[in-house]
Amino acid sequence: MTERTDRVEPGIAIGAADYGPDSTAMEEEVVERERRLGRSTAFFSIATGLSRVAGLVREIFAASYFGVGIQMSAFTIAFLVPNLVRSLFADAALQAAFVPVFTEQLERGRKIEAFRLASTLIFAATLVLGLITALFILLAPWVMPLFAPGYSGAELDLTVSLSRVLFPILIMLGVSGIVVGVLNSYNRFGVFAIAPFFWNVAIVAVLVGLAPAFPSGDEIYAYAIGVVVGTALQLAMVAYDLRNTPFRLRRVFEWRSGLVKRVLLLMLPVTISLGLINFNLAINGIFGSLVPGEGEDAPAAIDKAFRIYMLPQGMFSVAVATVVFPTLARFAARRDFDDLRSTVANGMRMILLVLVPAASAILVLSEPMVRLVYQRGDFSAADTDLVATALFWFAFSLPFNGLFLLLTRTFFSLQRPWVPTAISALNLLVTAGVSAALYKPFGVAGIVSATALATLASVIAQMIVLRGQLNGIELGSLLDGAIRISVASLVLAAVSWGIWDVLDDAVGRGTIAQIVSLGIALLVGAAVYLGAVLAMRVPEAKQLLGVLRR
Repeated sequence: MTERTDRVEPGIAIGAADYGPDSTAMEEEVVERERRLGRSTAFFSIATGLSRVAGLVREIFAASYFGVGIQMSAFTIAFLVPNLVRSLFADAALQAAFVPVFTEQLERGRKIEAFRLASTLIFAATLVLGLITALFILLAPWVMPLFAPGYSGAELDLTVSLSRVLFPILIMLGVSGIVVGVLNSYNRFGVFAIAPFFWNVAIVAVLVGLAPAFPSGDEIYAYAIGVVVGTALQLAMVAYDLRNTPFRLRRVFEWRSGLVKRVLLLMLPVTISLGLINFNLAINGIFGSLVPGEGEDAPAAIDKAFRIYMLPQGMFSVAVATVVFPTLARFAARRDFDDLRSTVANGMRMILLVLVPAASAILVLSEPMVRLVYQRGDFSAADTDLVATALFWFAFSLPFNGLFLLLTRTFFSLQRPWVPTAISALNLLVTAGVSAALYKPFGVAGIVSATALATLASVIAQMIVLRGQLNGIELGSLLDGAIRISVASLVLAAVSWGIWDVLDDAVGRGTIAQIVSLGIALLVGAAVYLGAVLAMRVPEAKQLLGVLRR
């Protein structure tokens, strides 16, 4: 792919270069595009935020039913396997390989070819993933021990049975990946963003309704059935939203098509890359089951911490990466690397603006957060300590994981997926190596800190490579903004912890009291942070405020 040799210097807005008489019009076009992306990102963030809150409510119900004991740990490991295969062959991998090719056809006016490609992939995903599901259900007793080496007997039997119940979601997620790719290519993000909310609601409803029907010790099956029902509902919602696009499903199965082959060729490195990333979660479960004295609880504890960690991650970095991806793919199809570079740089700065303060708040308030969210029913104070430890160490990776998601999508949009694949292999090696070295002496803390170190190393590698690919990534403005944001985040952390500490002593630890003390601490800390970044003239802070006002 031929690259342009011109470069946008750090701190200079796109379109500010001298383009002659049309420069003002180009600048206005850039500003309008950023506004559209900002509005889409804001809506996606709000919808995803509702979904994440619903997810936490789901986790609260699950924690009250199962704590972090063997039922929850067995479910966590059983869910890891179809989730891992999903990342290898279903929604994430298919979507990342499909969107650039589908968008390219639309950009070239080849609508019919684009529709036939999407239709073929929908039918192919149903067939192939159906065969994989059937094969796994047969082989589950031999596959699952690889992911739970510390389990045997009844513990292992429960894990195998749950995995068989959960595995059919793979077919639905595969089809959903193509459908969502079509929707996103037409800049439709609303239903896709809100569907996980109803996924969570369906799971809670099934859990509450079905759990009493199971004998004691088997209630976890109601939770697994809820996941299957919720996934079916989610697929139905995004499929229904297709009526709002020009796309119509064609009865074709052109598996020898050149476009299908292109998607599959792109999907190979994407599959490996995303699979390696998701193997990190499997590594958490594997080493968690081996932690001395905590093997039954550690996998579920890490997963519970991960759910809280994903609230800010999903609300913003996932939103930015999802909304920007089709735009990046269009710029890449046009070979418009100036706009692509500037869009990526702006997205990176916006991610840091939100996730650095979120990480700071988690670092100082991880224990009260976990206590408020989970500590009730079978979830004890000791469980809170274990989950809070995992959450504390997860916080260090929060901003870097946001950058990792965006940069990975950037390579996918350039149709150069082997780069993030190689970097993901590095990520996996670092995670596995550090986890193996630290899980015995440090337990959960050692396992999760390995994830943080691996993510940092991966982001550095991505930025080095992408800087060469795009003739720069506006690194100067990124570092300048990161320093200012970090200073403001330190102020947020100090203020939030100080206010929480005073209120915690004053009002006690009833549920309402905890909501008041933690809520006020976070709100005041956020207000102080916003004032600090505005006072230090961080440009993205004004951009975010402008989006929220509109």
